[in-house]
Amino acid sequence: MNKPRVTRSLAAAVLGGLALVTPALAAPAQEEWVRTGEGITAGISGIAVVARGPAGVDTVVVHDNKRPGEPRISRIGLVPGSAPAVRVLRWRGGDRAPVDLESLSPVPGAPGELVALESSGHGFHLRLTGDTAQVLREFAVPGADAVDPAGHRDNYEAFFLAGTPGRLTAVWAHRGQDADPAVLHAAALDWTALAFGARDSAPVRVPYPAAGVRHVSDLTVSPTGRVTVTSASDAGDDGPFDSAVYDVGRVESDLFGRPRPVLRDAPLRIAVFPGHKIEALACGPAARGVLGTDDENAGGRLRAATVCPL
Repeated sequence: MNKPRVTRSLAAAVLGGLALVTPALAAPAQEEWVRTGEGITAGISGIAVVARGPAGVDTVVVHDNKRPGEPRISRIGLVPGSAPAVRVLRWRGGDRAPVDLESLSPVPGAPGELVALESSGHGFHLRLTGDTAQVLREFAVPGADAVDPAGHRDNYEAFFLAGTPGRLTAVWAHRGQDADPAVLHAAALDWTALAFGARDSAPVRVPYPAAGVRHVSDLTVSPTGRVTVTSASDAGDDGPFDSAVYDVGRVESDLFGRPRPVLRDAPLRIAVFPGHKIEALACGPAARGVLGTDDENAGGRLRAATVCPL
């Protein structure tokens, strides 16, 4: 999604308000991985860009932690030539603390509002205010409670709100694993009622990574409907990890105006990132993207990369 340009002074003010909560880290160059936290609770499983300008990028990320007291959501500022500024946000409201947050999407037309999704398919509509992420509403994606004949439920790692206010499309995915394909879903979303329309779905398989692959570990949808996904391998808390970014197709409207995924015959590989487990992707103007990793015991990292469709 295109973000409005901001002046250097505004971006500096936004990023300047972020207090470091991690040890000082080496100042990064552009287009390289930047460590944003140490250890397994610092992994990044979803990301949204909330401000972008010449001075840098201000992001919000979620963490797939499960235990009380572990961080669920953080704000991270990236300025070229400077160490990342990381601030853990307070989670407020809702029926319970989230468990295993895996994706984060901006709400079109609502600055400061986001949607976070657990792997279970349980979602949270959030508003950012200062150091707090306030839960406004909760929901579940269609099919979240379904159980297959073997007793398995889908495991969701991607959710994105596309479109414009009054005409939103929700796009989300079961991650898949090896022979089990990912499943990409699309449905119209009545935002006022948080009601999903008819769901259309399509399987996704990627050729790389080849082993231990989660075919979709995050996704984003361009203003023209192009669907870009990340894929990642996970061999355990110490890796090794590998990841790739793919163009898998589009979300289009059928004859009745209902959104549906129309996929390529084979995913188009955009880039490969060996050594890291990418679970977060956000796009911006000029094909620029921000990638986040959940490298388990090796912590979390961010980097800019030219991986998004124009």
